[in-house]
Amino acid sequence: MKIKAVLFDMDGVLIDTEKYLTRFWRQAAREAGLSLSEEESYQFRSFSSKYAAPWFAKTYGTQYDYWAIRERRKELMKEHLDQYGIEKKEGVDEVLHTLKAAGYQTAVVTATDEERTRSYLSEIHILDLFDDIVCATMVERGKPFPDVYEYACEKIGRKPEECVAVEDSPNGVRSAADAGCRVIMVPDLTQPDESLLAILDQKAESLREIPQMIETWNGQEK
Repeated sequence: MKIKAVLFDMDGVLIDTEKYLTRFWRQAAREAGLSLSEEESYQFRSFSSKYAAPWFAKTYGTQYDYWAIRERRKELMKEHLDQYGIEKKEGVDEVLHTLKAAGYQTAVVTATDEERTRSYLSEIHILDLFDDIVCATMVERGKPFPDVYEYACEKIGRKPEECVAVEDSPNGVRSAADAGCRVIMVPDLTQPDESLLAILDQKAESLREIPQMIETWNGQEK
């Protein structure tokens, strides 16, 4: 079945924020008395807070308040972005314009809440290039569960097999794959391990490779 829509994760795919998210998770945790390694902080990428909270308590102990640490992380990140602005990932505008010109539907599928998502995308002037915005707060279960991608497909009126998801993190990849979408991973902070490679359809070195990948897939469909 031909690809008709491209669903983009936001943090780490469209905007270069994952490096700050992990940095400020570590700082907020350290302020609370918990030392997290850089590798440990990667686990919070696209991890729905509803499920991250019990996981956090089980992993690090109930003496550390996940919700308070999370709120402090959000404060630190907001201060940074307010001061320095949001950085786009390389090739974002070019790729989005190419896909729109070719007739593909586009949507953002993110763990970030809708208000911040729209604010971030407006700040970098790409909000109008998407047909829809779908956030984990709109569904029962966020990433790594498939609900948010299933809902995104429903909202844009496409079957999952007509959609390709562009993700950078393991939780996002699993969410999209379990929803039945094809998945292209554009690694940001970490490369995919063997288990992730097994469920990926493609790995791209940059966003700029995506339009041609989709055209190749569609050219192979009769």
